[in-house]
Amino acid sequence: MALFNRSGFGGGIGPFNDSLYGDSYYGGYGGGPMGGGLFGDYIGINGGGASNGGRTVLTDVGGGTGGGSTSVTNVGSGNTSVGDITAGDNNTDDTPVIGAGAYDFGSGKVYTAFTNEDVVEGGTKRITRGLWSGNSGELTVFHTSSFQSNTQKAYYYEIYNGLPSVSTNEPQFSIAYGHYAGSGSAGTNEDSPSSAIYSQLQQVLLPANQKFFRWNDTNQDDVYAIAVNRARLKDRLDPGNWELCLSGSGGNSMLRLIDDSGDRDQSGNSRQTKYNIVSGSLLNGIQNSSRIFGEVYPQHGIIVLGAALLDTSASLGTVRTQADNQNHNRLFTAISGAAANLGAANGFQARNEEEIKSTFYFVRAKNSEYNFSNNPTYVSGSEGKISQTTFIGDPKTYITSVGLYNNDNELLAIAKLSKPILKSFSNEILVKVKLDF
Repeated sequence: MALFNRSGFGGGIGPFNDSLYGDSYYGGYGGGPMGGGLFGDYIGINGGGASNGGRTVLTDVGGGTGGGSTSVTNVGSGNTSVGDITAGDNNTDDTPVIGAGAYDFGSGKVYTAFTNEDVVEGGTKRITRGLWSGNSGELTVFHTSSFQSNTQKAYYYEIYNGLPSVSTNEPQFSIAYGHYAGSGSAGTNEDSPSSAIYSQLQQVLLPANQKFFRWNDTNQDDVYAIAVNRARLKDRLDPGNWELCLSGSGGNSMLRLIDDSGDRDQSGNSRQTKYNIVSGSLLNGIQNSSRIFGEVYPQHGIIVLGAALLDTSASLGTVRTQADNQNHNRLFTAISGAAANLGAANGFQARNEEEIKSTFYFVRAKNSEYNFSNNPTYVSGSEGKISQTTFIGDPKTYITSVGLYNNDNELLAIAKLSKPILKSFSNEILVKVKLDF
């Protein structure tokens, strides 16, 4: 045996058997070029000899009689294709292992498995934006929906940021009135729209053992509710960063409402489910914290206001007879009237909140990787020769995008580069992909 046998350039038994380079490049029966040596047992380039054997993923030359098996993987033998690798991955449900510089007869390397060092968790950030369409922080134009039926309007109004007939305008929030006994709307008891609204709010927002909304040590028999459209809400309504203005009777007075979270510095507690609603403004803070007008539920994007207090403080004039009074129209008039008649900064101001979790993927293309294209035009003829003769010995590609795949080779995400990047044997590329959840 030779000094470099099965760890150098050796192979089978050849003319230089038992010499310094015995079992080497000129090996006879069991060898072949680089067969069974360093590049056959460990990396797998040109592993094996001229016929059988050579269990290597990256082999270019088929196996030989005495060819060495590879330690990279044990998928197939001889010329292992990307399809064989994929099939083996699907059978074992493992991450594909394709070594650096691998290519399948010029078709180009397709996948590279990420290592632990390639994936970095970027943490979670709290992002706030204007609540309304276009990330606007203030809504000053209010239109009821012309698409609602009269039956729907007996329960609630859907409010748009412009004429609903214009395709660019979108629903922003809904307004409803609820009474525990069904007063203020047609029907009796649970058959009335106001009773249905109150019951729905109670089931969604209150504990199972609590039947009434309650603040100021008083059960609230009837309430007004504002529910932000889900598309506007993101994760939650941003506490401390909303202000509702209501005009009084005739537009001569105005009630400004905020919550008592004190969260203007964006450091709110995302676990807190509700805050009290008090008089005040975003500019000047809380005016009177002892008088509670209602409660805000940020996760649900719902503002609940006591009807009795609005009657006394904003002259809403709630009607509690057993008829289709559509009291929610009174709240709509107070909101739109404040924005229309009392000048700037009197609209419905609000922001949403979203937690963004970022993950960074460092995509590395080494000098020997991704220099061939899978595009059919890259090769020509039945032998698959490179069509551009200038690419022979010096192939080049332009990287335009990066695909992220799961273990089943299913495409999950695509990162687009701002401009194509030239890739060849003479350079390496590192692309940082940021994925936000």
